[in-house]
Amino acid sequence: MLTSDVENFPGYREPVPGPDLMEDLRQQAERFGAEVVHRNADTLDASTRPFRVTMRGGKMQVLANSVIISTGAEAQWLGAQNEELVKGAGVSTCATCDGAFYEGKEVLMVGGGDSAITEALFLTRFASKVTILHRREGFRASPIMLERTRTHPKIHILTNKVVKRWLVETPPPLQGEGGGAGAAVLRGAEVTDVVTGEAMELPAAGAFLAVGHKPVTKFLKGSGVELDGEGYIVNRKHTMTSVEGVFACGDVVDKRYRQAITAAGMGCQAAMDAEKWLEGEPF
Repeated sequence: MLTSDVENFPGYREPVPGPDLMEDLRQQAERFGAEVVHRNADTLDASTRPFRVTMRGGKMQVLANSVIISTGAEAQWLGAQNEELVKGAGVSTCATCDGAFYEGKEVLMVGGGDSAITEALFLTRFASKVTILHRREGFRASPIMLERTRTHPKIHILTNKVVKRWLVETPPPLQGEGGGAGAAVLRGAEVTDVVTGEAMELPAAGAFLAVGHKPVTKFLKGSGVELDGEGYIVNRKHTMTSVEGVFACGDVVDKRYRQAITAAGMGCQAAMDAEKWLEGEPF
């Protein structure tokens, strides 16, 4: 949903923005009778059938004889000093969501994989300069994506660098009734070279992170669905989890491929597995 452009999804002649792809899929699903509920799952009770999914703090629930979990993975944060002051308001994990706020300004992009490179290229539509910070010398991103960044006039790459502290300016207290402090403003980052130990300050109006993901499985606590040490769902046979009748697909299971097309294909597998299981076919 938060991907800027998807370039490798079959059927699209040009790169398609992640939100547009999601909307196309939603409309297609509804055409076949699917009902979309815009709520986050709080818990899954898989102890008895029908299974019970609760939402809105228990005020809303859905009963089902089978459940497919496709909650994906969410972006991780750095945990650098002052991050809580500017999280979501200066430091972001979504260039698609927040890139347009930095029209004509300098921004930082932290990360070295395809996601970081793709988002850095996306940010050049708005920012006057995009500086990519990567903690290693080598990148995990594909060669073709790297070549695009290295030849882009707006992109500057710094390797062997880690962010130690966000440079934050806190405005004076607001005038008038209440007198609370104004919102903190990001001014840049203090970064350290992991080889030399040298520290430097980089000015920036905004910063974007693409430093990995963690699976969205917190709501499965106590459900009986087996998770690995990183929180990813462990499928036992095909797409079925440790609980019969509960299936999982996409990035909540897959930490290797993590592509829109592989997640979609796995979603198809999970749907077929659930259908066969509900019909009582040997699994």
